[in-house]
Amino acid sequence: MTDGVLVLAATPIGDVADASPAMVAALVEADVIAAEDTRRLRDLLRRLGVETSARVVSYFDGNEASRVGVLMDALRSGERVVVATDAGMPAVSDPGFRIVQAAIEEGIRVTAVPGPSAVLTALAISGLPTDRFCFEGFVSRKPGERRRALAALAREPRTMVFFEAPHRLADFLADARDALGEERPAAVCRELTKTYEEVVRGGLGELAQWATGEVRGEITVVVAGASGPAVSAADAVAEVLARVEEGERLKPAVAEVAAAAGLGKNELYEAALAARRESR
Repeated sequence: MTDGVLVLAATPIGDVADASPAMVAALVEADVIAAEDTRRLRDLLRRLGVETSARVVSYFDGNEASRVGVLMDALRSGERVVVATDAGMPAVSDPGFRIVQAAIEEGIRVTAVPGPSAVLTALAISGLPTDRFCFEGFVSRKPGERRRALAALAREPRTMVFFEAPHRLADFLADARDALGEERPAAVCRELTKTYEEVVRGGLGELAQWATGEVRGEITVVVAGASGPAVSAADAVAEVLARVEEGERLKPAVAEVAAAAGLGKNELYEAALAARRESR
């Protein structure tokens, strides 16, 4: 029996003309296509003028874990399984990781058809340093968790890339401004490679104000890394008090904020106590 092969196929992030011949061939030659959205896959095939005899199965966040068994059975039987998400590379903030992990554990070959990437496209056109960067994906939707995640990145020296939903962009940028500083350079990249592509550059404070208007489309945010103390003592105290108000204990909140801001824990603790006394 021929060994099966798992193929991660990167699909266009906007412009269908970005589809590579290798991606088209992968879809045509597949025995099984695991698609994040089967309707969008069939629309992509239609726009490419391509037909495939592959079995198409849905494979999205909600059923990813339960689909692994089905896809592994296909791979064990020698079939060629192609994973195609709505846009970009599978397994990067998209379904794919679990089947990759399962295939590797059983010694099944895993390969990829490289292609468009919102992460790299946004990074390249942001105007921010590209020599070192980290990808943070989507931060939490919950305000408290989002603020803590951003505060933990205050001293991150590398350029940071985030994904965000348009209806949460204003809140994300406001929290990023509070955690990283209003002058921190950033770029909001919207609808990359599409007709209405837009890149808005500026400090986080300026971008947070801009985002209070209506923003639509797929969003990638690029933020410069820290070049010095990223959070002032006053901002750190405000962050501590906000976290305490949400129910967090004072000392743990001080320890985490101080570490992220590069400030002395004892000094921040005393300042937070003083601020609490003044507010009563």
